[in-house]
Amino acid sequence: MESAGESNTAFKNAGLEAPDIVVIVIFLIFCLLVGIWATWRTQRGSVSGYFLAGRDIMWFAVGASLFSSNIGSGSFVGLAGTGAANGIAVASYELNGLFCLLLLGWLFVPVYIASGVYTMPEYLMRRFGGQRLQLYMAVLSLVIYVFTKISADIYAGAIFIQQAVQWDMYVSIVVLLVVTAIYTVSGGLRAVIYTDTLQTVIMVIGSLVLMGISFQKVGGLLSLYEKYPHAIASSSSLIGNTTNNTNNTNNTSQCGIPTSQAFHLLRSADASDLPWPGNVFGITILSSWYFCNDQVLVQRTLAAKNMHHVKGGSILAAYLKVLPLFTTVFPGMISRVLFPDEVACTDPDTCEKICSNRAGCTNIAYPKLVIELLPVGLKGLMLASMIAALMSSLTSNFNSAATIFTIDIWKRFRVKASEAEMLVTGRIFIVVLMGLSVLWIPVLQASQGGQLFNYIQTVTGYFAPPILALFLLAVLWERTNEQGAFWGLMIGLTVGVIRMGLDFGFGSPACGEVDLRPVIISKVHFLHFTIVLFVVSFIATVVISLLTPAIDRKHTIRLTWWTRHSEKHREDFPAEHVRQLKAAQSLEQERKNPRADTHTHTHTCLFLKISRSMTSRHRNTTTASRWRKLFYLLCGYEPPVDSQLTEAEIREQKKLLTSIEEKGFWRHFVNVNALVLMAFGLFLWVFFA
Repeated sequence: MESAGESNTAFKNAGLEAPDIVVIVIFLIFCLLVGIWATWRTQRGSVSGYFLAGRDIMWFAVGASLFSSNIGSGSFVGLAGTGAANGIAVASYELNGLFCLLLLGWLFVPVYIASGVYTMPEYLMRRFGGQRLQLYMAVLSLVIYVFTKISADIYAGAIFIQQAVQWDMYVSIVVLLVVTAIYTVSGGLRAVIYTDTLQTVIMVIGSLVLMGISFQKVGGLLSLYEKYPHAIASSSSLIGNTTNNTNNTNNTSQCGIPTSQAFHLLRSADASDLPWPGNVFGITILSSWYFCNDQVLVQRTLAAKNMHHVKGGSILAAYLKVLPLFTTVFPGMISRVLFPDEVACTDPDTCEKICSNRAGCTNIAYPKLVIELLPVGLKGLMLASMIAALMSSLTSNFNSAATIFTIDIWKRFRVKASEAEMLVTGRIFIVVLMGLSVLWIPVLQASQGGQLFNYIQTVTGYFAPPILALFLLAVLWERTNEQGAFWGLMIGLTVGVIRMGLDFGFGSPACGEVDLRPVIISKVHFLHFTIVLFVVSFIATVVISLLTPAIDRKHTIRLTWWTRHSEKHREDFPAEHVRQLKAAQSLEQERKNPRADTHTHTHTCLFLKISRSMTSRHRNTTTASRWRKLFYLLCGYEPPVDSQLTEAEIREQKKLLTSIEEKGFWRHFVNVNALVLMAFGLFLWVFFA
């Protein structure tokens, strides 16, 4: 196997000095210590404590975790690479996310909290009844996590580490996964969120430092505006494609020639990279699903102390979403200006020599800046930032995937599973996910790595629009029923899979080749397809719901926007009621006849928060075997203390956990901040449009 340095010539100054290594080691140790500290503070003996951090997280930690979970190593490499290829239009994903984060905090989270759920599939089960919606959403989410989010983040981080510092890729991955696993498996969501907060600080500082040095090197924004159109590799082909290429972001009207609309967010409707209808509506659909319906992001807000902290965290994350345009996209364009022959290469043979990728080398834009521009010490800081981005994204995906598997799949088949069983199952599943994701990396290496960011977005576009349509209708239209929801999803899935098969079956033409694909593929941009898919799924769900019996309103209390404040008792659907009775009987039986090494809670509400008086480090007086103690230690499991709560106390704590009450001053404070933020976001859109 060739080393990174032998397989490519992009990085002349690769390698780390002693100060760089010291910075990275200090960072990893500090992350580990923060994770251990958060683990020690976590109530790990309950499902709520592990998966939702006891629902006691402050707004700044919620906001930082939202941002760092979103901006992984794939974003650093992908955004900068696409910026180098096509300009600032890719920042639309970030600026649209600003508004979608407010939609999360103000529209969706109040309903999620009022319903008392852990996961998005669980919400669908409570809202519509039955199991098929919940199982479909759970399985689809896990597939997306493994084959796009987790493996793509690992791969993007590996590109940086392997090519920039000449470390063996798999050794680097194993070290990072081990450190990540220690606090993710042991500490649950609280450990993840607090380490995310630390990593957000590191990411922001590192990226701001590199941004400043990059702009200084190129001569400022005006100089970039003048030089970028002329950043052309000497080996670039001037042969243009005969049609627009909707899937390969490395192609413009002329291969290797920067687009004349590079500094515009809104481009012509037939632009090959990011046409304005797709930018305005298509990306909004993808971002709304990602921020409002995807478990990774939603789980952070569900862990907040109350609605004020939910909204405050959403506002902080939305402000941070402005940064990638300046700290990632512009530096990617600067990298093309400074190193056009490497970053902007188009000749396949030349690109293979430079970065071992015949599809193009724009993905090396960000690592190239780090290696070539940063002095000793700062290079280590920036690598630590990349490691932070990788680790924060991985921990978020691992924890959320474990939550979905445990609550929505394992609990379906193991109705009488104890809390100890569910907690251990979640931790073991994280380890399984790590193995599956690492096994998938060679497949990603063999694929068109130069299109990694675009690949993630297109795959999302095949599956996300029907899900967003369903959640919008579920929250806003009480008449939506299970038949409409399920068949609307199935119709959307069918249409999406057909388009995916056509896209991957025909592929994309290389630079300068004639586009011989069918018109439905070559002329319909994937973001335009996203809009069509959303509309089709939305209409199908509405029509089928109207043609089938409505859900009794007694089943939708506190499950829609209009009923979120209702004090009435919600009746579970019959099948769910039977399942909960079986679970309650199992817990009651275990309480009356406990095993020698465990204690159980007497409550039957999975989302019941353990009161602070019960979270002391009081150890079990019963004796557990040494092997079981070691197993608990490795899994981070802490047997819970007996909690003899009355029925009235259980109802009161359940009410507190599902409360969405907001007090006067803070309610107005976050609302005013949201209005200011929206005005700022609109200004950025107008300024760069």
